[in-house]
Amino acid sequence: MITCTLTYRIDSYQIEAFETYAKVWIHLVNRMGGQHHGYFLPHEGANDVAWCMFSFPSLAAYEDYRSAMADDPECQAAYAHAEKTRCIRSYERSFTRPVLTGASPQELGLA
Repeated sequence: MITCTLTYRIDSYQIEAFETYAKVWIHLVNRMGGQHHGYFLPHEGANDVAWCMFSFPSLAAYEDYRSAMADDPECQAAYAHAEKTRCIRSYERSFTRPVLTGASPQELGLA
């Protein structure tokens, strides 16, 4: 499994527009074979930083998703919304692999 984490710099006056964008992408990623873990919008502290995370079974599956996005009308509508509202100032993308199960210190040979 590969997880994509996006860190956004958003326009603090366009948070509602960004939330609309976020809700669409949660739907789209899930529809296109991924598992979206949600968006996290500003509440306290910096008012122009937001995050999202979503996973695909493999990097190849993520690349297939990226290719399909280019021709998908709903994806293009989401991009057009962001461009029209200018709710996103910039973003950074990184990839990680999740650790989703725990183990006791004994199981891991630590005790």
